[in-house]
Amino acid sequence: MAQIILDIQGMSCASCAAHLEKGLAWQPGVRGVSVNLTTEKARAEFDPKQTTPEALVVAVEMLGYRASLPRPEEKRAGEAKEEAVRAMWARFIAAAAFALPLLYIAMAPMLPVQLPFPAALDMSQYPLRYALAQLLLVLPVIGVGYRFYTRGLRALLRRSPNMDTLIALGTAAAVVYSLWQTVLIFRGNHHAAHALYYESAGVIIALILLGKTLEAVAKGRSGQAIKKLMGLAPRTAAVIRDGVEMAIPVEEVVVGDVILVRPGGKIPVDGTVLEGHGAVDESMLTGESIPVEKQPGDALYAATLNTTGALRFRAEKIGADTALAQIIKLVEEAQAGKAPVARLADKISGIFVPIVCAIALLAGIAWYIATREPGFALTVFVSVLVIACPCALGLATPTAILVGTGRGAQMGILFKNAAALETACASQIIVFDKTGTLTEGKPEVVEVEGDVLQLAASLERYSEHPIAKAIVDHYQGDYLGVQDFRATPGEGVEGNVEGRHIKIGRGVHVYADGTYLGKIIVSDRAKPSAKAAVEALCAMGLEAAMITGDNRMAAEAVAAQVGIERVLAEVLPQDKAAEVQKLQSDGVKVAMVGDGINDAPALARADVGIAVGTGTDVAMESAGVVLMRGDLTAVPAAIALSRRVMRAIRQNLFWAFGYNVVGIPVAAGLLHLFGGPLLNPMFAAAAMSLSSVSVLLNALRLRGFRPPS
Repeated sequence: MAQIILDIQGMSCASCAAHLEKGLAWQPGVRGVSVNLTTEKARAEFDPKQTTPEALVVAVEMLGYRASLPRPEEKRAGEAKEEAVRAMWARFIAAAAFALPLLYIAMAPMLPVQLPFPAALDMSQYPLRYALAQLLLVLPVIGVGYRFYTRGLRALLRRSPNMDTLIALGTAAAVVYSLWQTVLIFRGNHHAAHALYYESAGVIIALILLGKTLEAVAKGRSGQAIKKLMGLAPRTAAVIRDGVEMAIPVEEVVVGDVILVRPGGKIPVDGTVLEGHGAVDESMLTGESIPVEKQPGDALYAATLNTTGALRFRAEKIGADTALAQIIKLVEEAQAGKAPVARLADKISGIFVPIVCAIALLAGIAWYIATREPGFALTVFVSVLVIACPCALGLATPTAILVGTGRGAQMGILFKNAAALETACASQIIVFDKTGTLTEGKPEVVEVEGDVLQLAASLERYSEHPIAKAIVDHYQGDYLGVQDFRATPGEGVEGNVEGRHIKIGRGVHVYADGTYLGKIIVSDRAKPSAKAAVEALCAMGLEAAMITGDNRMAAEAVAAQVGIERVLAEVLPQDKAAEVQKLQSDGVKVAMVGDGINDAPALARADVGIAVGTGTDVAMESAGVVLMRGDLTAVPAAIALSRRVMRAIRQNLFWAFGYNVVGIPVAAGLLHLFGGPLLNPMFAAAAMSLSSVSVLLNALRLRGFRPPS
């Protein structure tokens, strides 16, 4: 299966996204589709043997929207969005320039206070002029908002009405009814001048254009984190070829090039230091503010800043293979996806608009039958259509995910998909792998019991295990000859040493021809951040546990250092996933924290896998969350961020649902039945726009998230 992310244009509300998802899902070879209204992207998994990205673009266009394949020039795409926002501001200003005088002409004669008013348009003396002036003012507003009508009509013809359909129907009904009243005035019925609704149509369009513009501005702010990442990489690199230093565009760097980075310069691509020493600020990658000392053999990552010392390094990963490019890809994929909670909103939005149309029509007919006043019935019909636009409902989830994942990326926390973001907040037990996760991963010999060091070192030098390396590093003498070396994962090593069969088990216990000779005690220091991370998790009401293949005594010693009480020791690598499953069988949600390599099955088995990496682990497939640095305080930070995002989503959904639940009955005249006011369509339009903007502003608060101390 292949995957593609398409840029989509023409969506106006959640029902558009739902319609697009359903339409793409029917295409041959398409297995999974996720359409994000906020980022205006569609992610699709497809079988390359049955369809192509180009065919999917055509399918999107057949559904009534515009699509394009991802553009490599992200900066140009960003500039295009900024230009689109400027165009939206221009359309709103143009609409407002005509809608405001239209509103004044329509409402000034109705007010109890006498306001300056042109005598030539006096409603009682010149009703036809009065009506024609309003008609001339509303036509430019309709022209500016023509897309509501073209898109709304297309959606109606596709039998998938959306927000544009509601706006088009409501304002068109007001204009058509007003045109008929204008005809009646022309025929001599001057009283018809009191039944004009041109200003409702004009002001509604202007207000909704304002709301859409503010939405676009807020969306742009919500994606600033990923834009900043995109702009971090330098444009040129100082490459040394044939002994000559030359500045070339970073796109022309090839693997194997030797690159010079001076103090204050940015690393252009990923590579390994060949010469020099320096301190590199990797905060954009890991969230860690303290520069990292670099020397020959150390890894460098694109867009990090060399603060001191000159470094020569060999280019090893360029373009889309760099750690920065993979981070951006992961964040974009997470933002294009949908959390399970979003499915509820999408499902409702898919059937919401047709139901609203029916409610508006029934309410209008009912009030006409009750009052015999077509103007009153029209007011109800238009108000219901306008106030019920499901914009806020469609924006509730994706905006919070967009801002939350972007903020996480800034902190060195990568949520690989929206489902991981949602699942992380439900975790109850956080299970840590020991070696390399809770500990430094650099074990050292602290005690030797018996005359076993030479035997053990001679055998262990053929092993790649960290404990074997610690024993070899500790031993300073001559080695004995070894034949028939064999290593069994989780069990130890064995072989023939100078005629004796030596076996070294876990612990480290040494046997010769089945006779116990002694043991070597190897200890691994806990990371400085481990205790703080465990304390923070406990303060959040979570339980921390540890899983390891080490013997219980060594495991409990480390657990005691960091404050963990539940210890799962002497667990073989292949059995870690089964241990996680046992915990899940008790009905608890489990998050597994590991290095993403040896712990891959357990990471995949857990409700959410959290991989602790240092940049090269970005592409790990087994975990849903990737931490870009080894500082374990990022674990409670990831859980806290997940909780904050989900809280924002629930708040947004509550207000979006609540707004429609309350707004539609009020617009339908429920309060008026009991002597209350009738909702004016213009106020309905303002309320609809404000609801969308309020949802976006609530999501933007996540940009200020700070991890628990």
